[in-house]
Amino acid sequence: MRALPALAALLLITACGSAWTPEPPVNAEDVMFVQMMVPHHRQGIEIAKVGTEHATTPELRTLASAIASTQQSEVERMLRWLHSWDQPLAPPNGAHDHHGGMPETDVKRIQALRKSKTFERDLLNLLIAHQDDAVQMAAAEVAGGANPAVQEWAGQVRTSRKGQIDIMMKLLER
Repeated sequence: MRALPALAALLLITACGSAWTPEPPVNAEDVMFVQMMVPHHRQGIEIAKVGTEHATTPELRTLASAIASTQQSEVERMLRWLHSWDQPLAPPNGAHDHHGGMPETDVKRIQALRKSKTFERDLLNLLIAHQDDAVQMAAAEVAGGANPAVQEWAGQVRTSRKGQIDIMMKLLER
């Protein structure tokens, strides 16, 4: 009889506790995507800041500012993911070459942009190429990643960057 109240108490305690839920899966594609997107975003932020400082078209200044702000918050999210997965913040040397091989935006090109005589056209072309690289990287994550949150975010990256490219193409046509 004494065992019955103890058993009831034990059942009550376990019923009140939260159920154990496994961590969402993370595969090498998720890790590599996030590790590659952090420096890619940092370059995008740098390009966008140059645009914010030097663009004269209000729409382009606003877009550049929005890109810098959005990508900064995304970098913070990606770093939290890498920390939570106990993964290095940067990929191993040479990993960029073996993961799609997409080139980084050349630092010299960003520096040259500041002195461009056709600044807005050159900024738009650089941002379009840069955002298209993000679309391609996100597509690879959607196809091969395992983590639902990262895949969902990659889908959002594809959609938002395609939208930005459309806006920038219209600005180029002016």
